[in-house]
Amino acid sequence: MSAFDLTIRHGRIITATDDFQGDIGIVDGRIAAVAERLSPGRRDYDAAGRLVMPGGIDSHCHVEQLSSMGVLCADDWYSASVSAAYGGNTCIVPFAAQHRGQSLREVAEQYRASAAAKSVIDFSYHLIVSDPTPQTLETDLPSLIREGITSFKVFMTYERLKLDDAQLLEVFAIAAREGALPMVHAENNDVITWVARHLLRHGLTAPKYHATSHAPVAETEATNRAIQLASLLDVPVMIVHVSTQGAAQAIHAARTLGAPVHGETCPHYLLLTADDLDLPGVEGAKFCCSPPPRDPASQAALWRALAGGTLQLFSSDHAPYRFDETGKLPSGEATTFKQIANGLPGLEVRMPLLFSEGVRKGRITLNQFVALTSTNHALMYGMHPRKGTIAPGADADIVVWDPARERRITWADLHDAVGYTPYEGMTITGWPDVVFSRGEAVVEAGTLQAAAGRGRFVSRGQPAPVRSARVPGTEARFMRSLSGAGPFTAR
Repeated sequence: MSAFDLTIRHGRIITATDDFQGDIGIVDGRIAAVAERLSPGRRDYDAAGRLVMPGGIDSHCHVEQLSSMGVLCADDWYSASVSAAYGGNTCIVPFAAQHRGQSLREVAEQYRASAAAKSVIDFSYHLIVSDPTPQTLETDLPSLIREGITSFKVFMTYERLKLDDAQLLEVFAIAAREGALPMVHAENNDVITWVARHLLRHGLTAPKYHATSHAPVAETEATNRAIQLASLLDVPVMIVHVSTQGAAQAIHAARTLGAPVHGETCPHYLLLTADDLDLPGVEGAKFCCSPPPRDPASQAALWRALAGGTLQLFSSDHAPYRFDETGKLPSGEATTFKQIANGLPGLEVRMPLLFSEGVRKGRITLNQFVALTSTNHALMYGMHPRKGTIAPGADADIVVWDPARERRITWADLHDAVGYTPYEGMTITGWPDVVFSRGEAVVEAGTLQAAAGRGRFVSRGQPAPVRSARVPGTEARFMRSLSGAGPFTAR
């Protein structure tokens, strides 16, 4: 009788650090052995000629979430998890979003229950903190962190979500005390509001002016400010969806000085530009997100930042709104750029786009591809080594990848519920053949083989930036003691 439930054999195994021919033996949903040659399992999968990699982890996507404008995402947990699986992902980490007046605890519990009932792949979630009341700060946020939700997102823009600088310091202090990683949407709200007001006053309402109003300086200034505020407490921080060269440079400068600052970017910032918003009528709304796509110089800077390690994560920021009155266009053809729901779909094509445009074109290596789409996400958010690697003891979350498969992207072939893709018509090379989640094939031969509710909640430990953070300096220790965060990094 075979020692393995499943063996994946004869593939080229790629991790964030290794590249070798070998076999993987799986027992009870976990990797039991990795070797040059293993005996066949009860099921034996031949991966000859293909790449065998850790399943993707998309740690920044919006699923079954109500926006601050009251618009509900097109994708619920089922459609989003199915779409993610078809794109090579075995775990997603979206957001339980608190809006003003809501209990953070109740939002989190309701979100987890919905995910458990619908997701076909494993999941966790971040918190969004928009209402830092005493109940939120003193009870709900600390207790949820201790229960395995060890990251949360805060906004510096959007009137109904943004925190001021003092509030940012309050939540940073809790992150320092509890060992959590704050994620920051860094844009200067006053800059955006000022520019938008003057554009609207002059009758400039088309979607392309969304990009104008979100001036690069708004992102660069806010990124610098978030980094400086975090430095007061010496707390690790993640700057999400970086789109500008200035923001990337700010992160690089902070990291050069040893600050625990990290960054993420997304497909639309590497492949789209502000010119994509300049279309007839309201068609450009399909490309409106915040921050917006920029220009070729910004794209080149972000590719360098990914290859050089300034940006450690590549996430989809999947924010799926339909192109109609229920989503992007609340006022139909009369919708102004300020009324457009912000966000682009991209969950299913995240990994294929980076493989085709990054690996195939020589911008990043295969090892970097794995790090940027899987391993770094597991490390950054407290899931490693259970997730994000191919090693004994890890969950058998594995994607078998055909590096030569050419495919033309069209929404009709995708599995989200949005109705369009901003990458329509793009031809890419490289696509997943089969996706194993805990040793079970969830997508194989183009067919879904997993039911709603199959996914499991992943309780997360301390993020790697917290575990490895330097001992705070004298000023940071003093500031932590004033805030009740204590003199050192984490519990």
